[in-house]
Amino acid sequence: MAQEIERKFLLKNNKWKTFATDRFVIKQGYLNTDKERTVRVRVKGTKGFLTIKSKNIGMVRNEFEYEIPVRDAEQLILLCEQPIIDKTRYIIPKKDHIWEIDIFRGDNEGLAIAEVELTHPEQKIPIPRWIGQEVTGDPKYYNSSLVKTPYKDWE
Repeated sequence: MAQEIERKFLLKNNKWKTFATDRFVIKQGYLNTDKERTVRVRVKGTKGFLTIKSKNIGMVRNEFEYEIPVRDAEQLILLCEQPIIDKTRYIIPKKDHIWEIDIFRGDNEGLAIAEVELTHPEQKIPIPRWIGQEVTGDPKYYNSSLVKTPYKDWE
């Protein structure tokens, strides 16, 4: 069983852009957004993925991710709840960690989130200056929640 341990943050500014080494367009949808588990289909660049995640306990959850044919992923996305999550992910290597910056489009236009995965929940990491408020554990920032309440509908 794989575990995902991740922290999420808002961004203070766009200074992170100078550190980005790669980027991918991601389209993803949810076949299930139950609070106890999610089932996600993703097209990331030219690859397809099916991911099942358990409920978050703080910043930790079980995650099972499988690569599937991209054509299958594209067809499965058509079966997903609306709206589809549409974003560009930027990769920023920083010392021993990889920061992922998601810039959302469509119904979530204007939202930008930074994520970093950890090896254990108590792990201390240096926080770059362009990182803002931590939103780890706030369900409204979960991608599966953005399907039900997109950023455009926030007050």
